[in-house]
Amino acid sequence: MAKIQETFRNIFKIHELRQRLLYTFALLVIVRIGAHVTLPGIDAKVLADAMSNRTSDNLFGLYDLFVGGAFHNAAIFALGIMPYISSSIIIQLMGAVVPYFQKLQQEGEDGRKKITQLTRYGTVLISALQAWGVTIHLLNLNNNGLPIVPDAVRGIGFTVSTIFFLVAGTMFMMWMGEQITDKGIGNGISLIIFIGIIDRFPYAILDEYRLLDSGQRNLIIELVILTFMVLVIAGVVLVTQGTRRIPVQYAKRVVGRKVYGGVTQYIPLKVNTAGVMPIIFAQSIMFIPNTVLSFFPNNEFMQSLAHYFEYRSATYSVIYALMIIFFTYFYTAIAFNPKDVADTMKKQGGFIPGIRPGKQTSDFIDNILTKITLPGSFFLAIVAILPAFISGFGVSGQFSSFFGGTSLLIIVGVALDTLQQIESHLLMRHYDGFMKSGKIKGRR
Repeated sequence: MAKIQETFRNIFKIHELRQRLLYTFALLVIVRIGAHVTLPGIDAKVLADAMSNRTSDNLFGLYDLFVGGAFHNAAIFALGIMPYISSSIIIQLMGAVVPYFQKLQQEGEDGRKKITQLTRYGTVLISALQAWGVTIHLLNLNNNGLPIVPDAVRGIGFTVSTIFFLVAGTMFMMWMGEQITDKGIGNGISLIIFIGIIDRFPYAILDEYRLLDSGQRNLIIELVILTFMVLVIAGVVLVTQGTRRIPVQYAKRVVGRKVYGGVTQYIPLKVNTAGVMPIIFAQSIMFIPNTVLSFFPNNEFMQSLAHYFEYRSATYSVIYALMIIFFTYFYTAIAFNPKDVADTMKKQGGFIPGIRPGKQTSDFIDNILTKITLPGSFFLAIVAILPAFISGFGVSGQFSSFFGGTSLLIIVGVALDTLQQIESHLLMRHYDGFMKSGKIKGRR
């Protein structure tokens, strides 16, 4: 404990690190404030009464978890950062199949700036469509016949202003995420999602306590189920953090008076190279069907189709799992390129014993990476859909989603990545960090 306290004191001794932490904290506070600023024209009292009677055991409840309750509050940050993530996915997918985007990816810094600009344009378009759907949803929402949007403010003016505020809110959050990444600590987009999930924890506990106090829940059954979920996810995290090491032999080289090579090193291939990004990507895509269907609240066919995309439906779980598996391979291919590794080894005089340098080495690494990624992708898919099944045993959707599945993986993954960045700053200044003193093992 004394070591951890010393580490915290060391953090604030480093001026740059202290500034980065305070900057990150300030922007995250703004994110949370924006999640409680209600859109103009909404009757806040009727909204609160309407939302108190609505269940969170559905896809909108899960979306609300990701945006930290902003959707529940009909706030200016109700769309969260999901439109930006959806736009990033589309641009990255196009980079794999469209020659123009492939060319941009190969142009270095200039290409990266163009891709970032196109991603922002896509964010505006996607958030505008989602904002339109949210507007229609709000216009049809009422509490015992009282609409949350009074008749006096209904019309084209309310629709345009709501879309404007929601799009502006998403773009502002996107900007803050980029600023956190550049000038703060950690990945800004991931931290915004992280802080939103953490914010819902007290509400999840309070709602579950009320249900237990009223006799609608069985405490023993819930504890057993949640303990099982946490153990399963802990096992999955341990398994997916495992690595397969490939031995690389480097030939002896003499440069001047120094001797290089003549030793065996290892390439660590992780079972889960993609981390939690496949889950975030897949979840953002799964919100799109409900957004589209929200444009047709009075259409019976569309509403019947919406049942197939409900949070508890088998169709939703199957599609969600398949998308996680796909994005695990997709993101792994982006993060780790076997051809680049093989070329680097060849230039440095390294080779895998029994494998020819060049293409055969690239194919060998790619074959092993494909095989070990498969169980990692299946484990991620199982963890992500687990809360949907557990909620059928009496555990509320918000409570099970927080303690199991997507939320817990995001919390653990983002926390470890952020701690590792803090660790790097401490080690650069010759201070002991969390990973050594606190025995917390980061994802290396």
